[in-house]
Amino acid sequence: MVYGYIRVSTEKQTLENQKIEIRRYCKERRLRNIKWIAETVSGTKKPEKRKLGKLLEEAKKDDIVVIAEISRLGRSMLMILDVVQSFLEKGVQVRAIKEGYELGDNIQSKVIAFAFGLSAEIERQLISERTKAGLLRAVKNGKHIGRPKGVFTGKYKLCGKGGFIRRERKKGKTKAEIARELCVSWITLNRYMKKRRII
Repeated sequence: MVYGYIRVSTEKQTLENQKIEIRRYCKERRLRNIKWIAETVSGTKKPEKRKLGKLLEEAKKDDIVVIAEISRLGRSMLMILDVVQSFLEKGVQVRAIKEGYELGDNIQSKVIAFAFGLSAEIERQLISERTKAGLLRAVKNGKHIGRPKGVFTGKYKLCGKGGFIRRERKKGKTKAEIARELCVSWITLNRYMKKRRII
């Protein structure tokens, strides 16, 4: 069985590009009848909480898992290694198109997987450190990070609930009861009522 595993982190991203790459790769190598495993989920989520976990259980000896790039398996070195190791122990091959890896049950494959995982982890740490350094530099230069202090977005949690609150008050309900119904605190409700002059 040939599995095409594709993953993106957010719904704003598309799975189609990965699918095209995997189709082209399989066609060149005469790998037919691809079973697609597609998901939109962060790579930081544990494999067992993703469709990848089901693939790890389902895949059998001599099956092939094709991915556009090895980072689709996870975001950390340990996670990538763990997933690859799990496949290899079952006799499942892992093909990573971008890196040109054809990982099987041999020592060279394990070394390559380890090296890639390590370099990916180092790269992410460097990006994170550069981002933090940039933010610190901006703050030192007097730039405010985040929403400007005192800026009001113009929306309250209770916007549009004025009519409901008035009706409930006329029925004799307390502020505490109404707050519970609207899933807000008594303070939030009281502030809104004062602003709207609701008794």
